[in-house]
Amino acid sequence: MEGFNNLTKSLSFNIYDICYARSQQSQLEYLEYIDEEYDSERLRGIIEEVTRIVDAKLVNLTTQDYDPRGASVVALISEDDPIVRDSKVLVSSETSIVGHLDKSHITAHTYPEFDTNTGLATFRVDIDVSTCGMISPLRALHYLISCFDSDIVILDYRVRGFTRDTRGQKVFIDHDINSIQDFIAEDVLSDYLVYDINILSDNIFLTKMQKKELKLNDYLFGPDMEDLEPIERKRIRELLKKEMQEIFECENF
Repeated sequence: MEGFNNLTKSLSFNIYDICYARSQQSQLEYLEYIDEEYDSERLRGIIEEVTRIVDAKLVNLTTQDYDPRGASVVALISEDDPIVRDSKVLVSSETSIVGHLDKSHITAHTYPEFDTNTGLATFRVDIDVSTCGMISPLRALHYLISCFDSDIVILDYRVRGFTRDTRGQKVFIDHDINSIQDFIAEDVLSDYLVYDINILSDNIFLTKMQKKELKLNDYLFGPDMEDLEPIERKRIRELLKKEMQEIFECENF
């Protein structure tokens, strides 16, 4: 490469954590728990660590929590020693954290919700890491997955634009990749049903992951979950499995 590498590499990381809370009080307590566990300060720490992992420089950061629930983070980042600086400010009406970087950005948003009809509660996190230059968001993938209790993970990675080599030839991707799975540890992948939808010719990669094993006690929230009858445990298990499958397939069954 010669001069500035202006390829844009974007990783979108979308996770779902699901539980069952029978009473309205337990549902509200679950949402309060999630809201405290993943507030803007927690997201801030995650973004700062992602910035360190990808060897980037954080230019600015702002945070905000939503009322009644939810938090968002947006950060702009740069390489440590960029050849070209093109400062910009990213502001989103939905962000609780805004970071100012001179080449790239990281955003994080949380979406807790529950269904009073079924007792199912869902916590969703969307994280987007977009970089340009030599730094790659794929370095932070294992760390991001480890930060959350993820029943479903949906990842997409895209390389956009082109840069030029020393001969003036266009380069549309500057690293080897066949699948996002190549950047996830084997012990993590073994816990999930995983499949890809990739368009290699356009440098677009999608990986979907769903937990293989459903240990019911890990999904029950609230004191009213004790001493459930076997038939009720079976009903809740089937309800959870259906919810996960619908999210995984993006389809109502």
